[in-house]
Amino acid sequence: MYKTDSALIEKCRNLRREGFTIREINSAIKLSVGTVYAYIRDIPISPKLKEKIILKQIKNTQRLVEFNIKIRKGKCISGRVVPKPENWTLELVSLVAHFMFDGEIQTHSCVYHNRNNALLNRIERLMNTIFGLQPHKWLNEITGVHRISYHYVELADYIRKKAEDLKEHIKTTPLSDKRIFLKAFFDDEGSVHFDKKLVRGFQHNLEILKLVQNLLKDFNIESKIDEKYQEIVISRKPNLIKFRNKINFSKGVYINPNRKNSIWKKKLEKREILDKIVNSYKE
Repeated sequence: MYKTDSALIEKCRNLRREGFTIREINSAIKLSVGTVYAYIRDIPISPKLKEKIILKQIKNTQRLVEFNIKIRKGKCISGRVVPKPENWTLELVSLVAHFMFDGEIQTHSCVYHNRNNALLNRIERLMNTIFGLQPHKWLNEITGVHRISYHYVELADYIRKKAEDLKEHIKTTPLSDKRIFLKAFFDDEGSVHFDKKLVRGFQHNLEILKLVQNLLKDFNIESKIDEKYQEIVISRKPNLIKFRNKINFSKGVYINPNRKNSIWKKKLEKREILDKIVNSYKE
């Protein structure tokens, strides 16, 4: 057992340099995958290790495909009954919205991808609270993207139907529901740009962009849709202040400091950068 955090960190980093995958380091030191990744993320991946990681990813994908084939169409795994709440709650709105944005609703599975621990933990908590389900977890060591997945046909069918229903339901709900929906959208799809003084939200589905724009209007927030770049843009101080005060990004949602075009080169919450933008305007 290592006595100090620095000793643990150094052990993780040494194992990584020796060609161990994150899962192998996780097994050797008994730290969480996310913690291990945080300790070694800046160490370049050698060609040999990259090949090793890709082979493991292929094997994991094959196992999931085989697992899904075994599940009978329209049925859940033997012994598991998935609850299907009829009424919308704030928790269900948030969960379904996240699967619509940074998620995938497949034939047999619901999958969520993200780098951000706060959002991954949110999905895991909501799935456990609403359905009593625990996820399968996987980390892409090359990109740093985490994936959590739930392999239940009945769940996938239910979430797919609720996602279609939500696109209409959310239009007539109280502002509290609309705020949750918009927060999920911008947490998943949003970015904040200090140099250009704007907030963006990316989405290939024009129907979703128009829905987001109309929901923003309910909070008196003006926005523009750029169909060419598949994005919605919020700019100008009054709109940015209203977005910050009424919607905002969630606490713990960070920019990716490793982007080549990042001007910050450090880990910052998106809401922090939004504050900097608002405060940068001269009175």
